[in-house]
Amino acid sequence: MIKKTMCAIVAVAVLAACEVVPVQTEAQGGTTAVSQSYLAKLQQNQAVRRFVHVVEDVEPIAEQECRVRTRRINCNFWIVVDVRPDEPANAYQTLDKWGRPVIVFTLQMIKTAKNADELAFILGHEAAHHISGHIPRQKFNAMAGEVILAGIALLNGGDNAAVQTARRVGADYGARAYSKRYELEADALGTVITAKAGYDPIRGAEFFNRIPDPGDVFLGTHPPNAARIEIVQETAADF
Repeated sequence: MIKKTMCAIVAVAVLAACEVVPVQTEAQGGTTAVSQSYLAKLQQNQAVRRFVHVVEDVEPIAEQECRVRTRRINCNFWIVVDVRPDEPANAYQTLDKWGRPVIVFTLQMIKTAKNADELAFILGHEAAHHISGHIPRQKFNAMAGEVILAGIALLNGGDNAAVQTARRVGADYGARAYSKRYELEADALGTVITAKAGYDPIRGAEFFNRIPDPGDVFLGTHPPNAARIEIVQETAADF
């Protein structure tokens, strides 16, 4: 749990520390001239330490909410860091082959979060996806869409190629059909988890103001940013 998470983060910190030491120059009167690369690594170390503290606060609350709200699912979250430096800012929830919930943060996501509240909200949001059963629900929706469109293609005399195309389109349609609702559900429950962990979800959701707005697109995977901020505000007001 935390132990495995800490191992992943410690590895990041050690790598970040392997950098050129600050250099003194006479022109600066004996003060230390810190290179941009050194400052970047120092900032990364600070960001990782902040992330560790957030995980220590939020993970127990997420697991508690999971056990209270669900039955017969694995609530032992494994929170890991993707240490590849070129990966864009991202966080996502998945399941390992044993059904254990895994939440992955990239280094860029950890570094670009402006404060601990944002990290806590993102972590709460991803945990909420698992608690709400979004992965199995999305798989079921994809399967249903695949079966329905493939059946329509067969009834209309489609050949094998047409049926296979219908299956792919149906699966994509099914997977996307409720994805925006799932995101809003995760935002609402993530707000509760964030607040119970002692962080400010409204301040945490301010990161929506810095990411591209997907707008209200038909079959889009994410709702408009304004709708997400609104659901956070409404949930926090009622909490």
